[in-house]
Amino acid sequence: ALQIANCRVRATPMLSLFSAAAAFNGPALVPAMRSPAVNMKFEGEIGVTPPLGVWDPLNLLEEPVKYPRRDYRRYVELEIKHGRIAMLACTGIFTTEAGFRWPGYLSKSLDLKFADIPGGPVDSWAAIPTLGWFQIVGFVVFLELAYGQQDPNKEPGDIGGPSWIRYENPDVKAYKLNIERNNGRAAMMGITGMLVHNWIGVDALYPIVGSN
Repeated sequence: ALQIANCRVRATPMLSLFSAAAAFNGPALVPAMRSPAVNMKFEGEIGVTPPLGVWDPLNLLEEPVKYPRRDYRRYVELEIKHGRIAMLACTGIFTTEAGFRWPGYLSKSLDLKFADIPGGPVDSWAAIPTLGWFQIVGFVVFLELAYGQQDPNKEPGDIGGPSWIRYENPDVKAYKLNIERNNGRAAMMGITGMLVHNWIGVDALYPIVGSN
């Protein structure tokens, strides 16, 4: 009986500590990690992936839609388009920073070769002549008007013709579209970082590439 009493005495502080720890780590902390404004009706859509899930700090999902906000589909279309442009921009910087250039002259009259154009977004913008930028902008506007218009009867981002790759398997399709959406988001963050690097006077890929 004395041994049992001693065991009870020894177990009591341990149980007290366990209870205190359990109270400290209880479910009371969980609601603090969740935002009450999160609207879960879009859970499972393309682009809704871990770890954020449905994250809407600007209340873009709020209904009814009031001016100047646009409907949710329009924001999806813009995100896809900007993500694709950002991926192309990052690819261009990676290739030029790696040393790949078009052969020949960018401007014969200015004796400016493609090899003379730096790889950074701000540096390359400053190096290209004004007439060259008019040509670039004009070409982009042509592509936007000729091929970039979104058909409201098609899914957001589906702007291609018959040669556009479309997946019949819904699981494969969702997987590929989620990859594109997340890569586009990463590219938008990446090109923003490269712009900031150039603005503060270092290489776009710093610290991978040393300062200018």
